[in-house]
Amino acid sequence: MLENTPRTRRLGLAAALALAAVAACVTVTAMSDRPTETKATAPARPPDDGPGLLSFASPSAPPAHTPAPERNRTAPSPPSSAAPESPAPPQRTPSKSPTPTAGSQRPAEHGTSVRSVNYPDRYWHLSGGLVKLDPVGSAADRRAATFTRVKGLADARCWSFTTADGGYLRHRDFLLRAERDDGSRLFARDATFCPRPSARTGAVALESLNYPGRLLRHQNFQLRLDPYRNTDLYRSDSAFLLVDGLA
Repeated sequence: MLENTPRTRRLGLAAALALAAVAACVTVTAMSDRPTETKATAPARPPDDGPGLLSFASPSAPPAHTPAPERNRTAPSPPSSAAPESPAPPQRTPSKSPTPTAGSQRPAEHGTSVRSVNYPDRYWHLSGGLVKLDPVGSAADRRAATFTRVKGLADARCWSFTTADGGYLRHRDFLLRAERDDGSRLFARDATFCPRPSARTGAVALESLNYPGRLLRHQNFQLRLDPYRNTDLYRSDSAFLLVDGLA
């Protein structure tokens, strides 16, 4: 039996410490040999295309990478099935100025007589150098009531009237008369009358070239140049029919 000496106590303490160290190593070794627990991890999140682009999008919204439709693009028009229009043919300028009545379309070389609308049995008739509205019966009266309509002396778009002996009808002192052409500008204008539409069917009114607004009319059966008046009587007195020459 060992004595309980200080040396013996030291040896016992050392042995206890050694046993404790061995036990600790065994524990640590056992713990390190246990399999390591695998920590569950969440699946990786796909990268966002941008901050919040899809977070609040409706289910029907297109993906963020789909280009937005252009607003200002205009859809091409469908090709027209209609055939292209052919260019209009060039307009030909008439050789003669248009005239308002069918009766005035006769060639100028044909004789022309002028009949009153409201006195259909009376015609322009040259008597004593003046033009009057008279009934005609004899051959001489028929010749005096037949004129030749030609282009206007002062304006080819208008008319002049010649007599059988080569004179012209002209207004002077506002009365219609027959005189020889003196070659003056005044005579040419006095002898030029422009056709105007008449309120009477088939008739024509004759306006003075150098006195616009004045028409030839009969008054007391005398042919004269009077300012236009908006009356039925004036419109009837200034309406004339151009007919085939009586002679």
